[in-house]
Amino acid sequence: MRILIVASYNKGRFAPFITEQAEALSKNGAEIDYFGVVGKGLAGYLKNIRSLKQKIEDFQPDIVHAHYGLSGLLANLQRKVPVVTTYHGSDINDSKVLRLSKIAMRLSAWNIFVSKKNVEMSGLTGKYSLLPCGIDTDNFAVKEMAEARKELGWKMDGQYVLFAGAFDNAVKNAALAQAAVALLPGVDLVEMKGFSRQQVASLFYAADVFLMTSKSEGSPQVVKEALYCGCPIVSVDVGDVAEVTEGILNCYIAKPVAEDLSQKLRIVLASPLRTQGRTVILAKGMDNKTVATKLLDIYNLICKH
Repeated sequence: MRILIVASYNKGRFAPFITEQAEALSKNGAEIDYFGVVGKGLAGYLKNIRSLKQKIEDFQPDIVHAHYGLSGLLANLQRKVPVVTTYHGSDINDSKVLRLSKIAMRLSAWNIFVSKKNVEMSGLTGKYSLLPCGIDTDNFAVKEMAEARKELGWKMDGQYVLFAGAFDNAVKNAALAQAAVALLPGVDLVEMKGFSRQQVASLFYAADVFLMTSKSEGSPQVVKEALYCGCPIVSVDVGDVAEVTEGILNCYIAKPVAEDLSQKLRIVLASPLRTQGRTVILAKGMDNKTVATKLLDIYNLICKH
């Protein structure tokens, strides 16, 4: 089966969770090619239609799989090849973008949502699957905290809170995280920015706790990756974090206020326990191998029709 991936290429690369999912599909026998969208907003995306049609003509895919609503809308401007569109959160949580995503939903042969909240916000009642992106488990080989801290140059006896993104990303709400950690003397807040994929794995093993204070999310990959590495989670109730961490010891959902977040962080920092997240992630099928199998089932169903 030939799958054309359509997604933003404005940063000069595709998002890692997109390429990792595509690689998992490739390992399952699919032939993958990419079309990178360069342009901002609806007008910027629409400028890509001619080159996308040419790419489809050249590659002759069985399915076009678009990531995010605007890519889905663009991909559906051709009607030769059926389109599957995955919505990752920002295309649903923003009311202006949601209007465009809803057009993509109507036109797409199938729609995929990464969280229940996004399904509810979309208002869609059929022609969809709830399927969070899986994580590439090969990236996260087991590592001891001491080994990871030595690699990163961290103090062995320090206490480190890993922040879920870059401080300058407004959606991640760094100010709230900084206010919460400021209430914990001697604790360092580490910005997840400028690290390679290999270093990110070390961060999860080295940190005492992973903190998410985002204003909106879909199904954040970093939470699943942190859990897979046994890192405890403290998060506001955003995206599907509460569902993913439900029943996992040493993980807490907090109110979006500094005092409650710091209280939950204090509980985790006082505990020597890691989490059983690796077992849970695999049991729930949140790995890329399982997700790829489910995607191929969706593709095959569409092709039969």
